[in-house]
Amino acid sequence: MAATTRDLESDKAQRIVDAMRSAVGERGAAGSTFDHVARAAGVSRGLLHYYFQTKERLLVEVCRRDCDIRMALLDEAFAASRDADELIGALVRSLEDLLRDDPGFIALVFELFTSSRHNAEIAAGLSDLNGRVRVHIAEQLAIKEAEGVIRLGAEADAVASVLYALADGLALRMLSEADRDWGPTIDAGALAVRQLILPV
Repeated sequence: MAATTRDLESDKAQRIVDAMRSAVGERGAAGSTFDHVARAAGVSRGLLHYYFQTKERLLVEVCRRDCDIRMALLDEAFAASRDADELIGALVRSLEDLLRDDPGFIALVFELFTSSRHNAEIAAGLSDLNGRVRVHIAEQLAIKEAEGVIRLGAEADAVASVLYALADGLALRMLSEADRDWGPTIDAGALAVRQLILPV
């Protein structure tokens, strides 16, 4: 019997997700076994199989939950934005906060992408997740445009795709050259975004 959506919201399932997230940060995805995660979460290995069936599904679930948290924070910032400058500022702060407070999440995303090139289950899960995030950002942008807060320089989905790609690319560069001063690059990125998110 497979776990239900309600099951995945249980305390035990959340402990498993948290344990896998910690394990990936310490050992990488390949080194994070069900045995290790079960011990860290204080549950049986069989319970991991009940909730997630495979390690790949668990890894995607870890990424999904983190994305949900990030999107909720970004939604709040978007809702509070009163013009294009404030909205672009919210996007910049979101990236900077993520890099400062949780670089492990970014590492997980890139590790999952690498794994997805050789694993169809991870590829399908990651594609679905990326699509949901892109659509969500596009919807939020369209709402702000409809409210008269911003004007979009292209269709909302295209703008969301560029923002997503820009954030991914900057995050990878910034993690790989952590000692560099990235302020001017962030400013240049914001300047580019201003061609897509325009004042009314």
